[in-house]
Amino acid sequence: QVQLVESGGGLVQPGGSLRVSCKGSGFNFKMYSMYWYRQAPGKEREWVAAITPLSGKTNYADSVKGRFTISRDDAKNMMYLQMNSLEAEDTAVYYCKARSPWGSEDYWGQGTQVTVSP
Repeated sequence: QVQLVESGGGLVQPGGSLRVSCKGSGFNFKMYSMYWYRQAPGKEREWVAAITPLSGKTNYADSVKGRFTISRDDAKNMMYLQMNSLEAEDTAVYYCKARSPWGSEDYWGQGTQVTVSP
């Protein structure tokens, strides 16, 4: 079955860096659009970044543009989010999502906690 597993979250100081990862299995990873979302306490889940299949075109929310980089390694069925210049406002559970090529199915991971604090 389809499975997405995030990893790499943790505690980091403001201004620091962290990379979170997402491992996909049970589907044709290279054909799927991949996304990062996050959800802070008391807030709705928000979209962070996206990367298309094949061409690997990327897109970012304004709040993270210039600080975060999304990437994928289709040979390993992996997606990454490199986060630099982290701020307290980046504290959230980070989720990965896979969208099918025909756009009718979304799959989510269980999330990984990122905490930015002195």
